[in-house]
Amino acid sequence: MTNNTMTNPSTIERIVLRRIYTMRVLRVLLSNATLALLISGVALWGIGREVWVAHVLQNAPKDIREIPRFYIDAFDHTRLLVQALSVITLAGCIVLARETARSISRLVAPALS
Repeated sequence: MTNNTMTNPSTIERIVLRRIYTMRVLRVLLSNATLALLISGVALWGIGREVWVAHVLQNAPKDIREIPRFYIDAFDHTRLLVQALSVITLAGCIVLARETARSISRLVAPALS
């Protein structure tokens, strides 16, 4: 290739590079962590629409030993939709934590070797 070709990429080169750039952006946007964050966010928004969270927190017991029982009873006495959204939120948070741990281990592992 001549120097002229290097500074002025051909139409094919521009198309290929644009597609590569698009795929890199889509890979980031559609990663497991992003999807988990999006799903958890939507599920939390749904819980907020169905439950008055401030009242739940206000009714929570002051004794720390009673808190697990309170939240289990609160979960048990909600509608099925809120229960499903709670489980989806928990699963999304677990996937997000796993993906975060994987990302950190990928960053730290090369530095250790």
